[in-house]
Amino acid sequence: MTSKKPPLTLVGPGITVPQPPRKLGPHGMKLWRDVHTEYSITDVGGIELLAQACASLDRAEELAACIAEQGAVIHTRNGPKAHPAIGDELACRGFVVRTLQRLGLNLEQVKSPGRPGGVVPTWEKNRR
Repeated sequence: MTSKKPPLTLVGPGITVPQPPRKLGPHGMKLWRDVHTEYSITDVGGIELLAQACASLDRAEELAACIAEQGAVIHTRNGPKAHPAIGDELACRGFVVRTLQRLGLNLEQVKSPGRPGGVVPTWEKNRR
């Protein structure tokens, strides 16, 4: 009597990324996927904050492409001036960073307290 075992199959990581509440561009969608693969954001407020940050990142990248195409300095009748979209790009990027901070995504995992073994503090070295 030989029992036949079922064949083994590989199981993927099983991470399912929810769809964003609105259409996002490539940069925003990458941020959406990256955040959802590392963090579990399930509350309505958190999802909306992340969606707004992702949309703002898409806008910042659009503005950056426009600035790169037209140049960071434009020439007017009154002389050269910074491209007017530079401030808007920086505002969008600032919004993304602040929103990610509000979601708590800028915090590193807490490391174990204490110093690593085998390390002698300098004040103990000086006492010897």
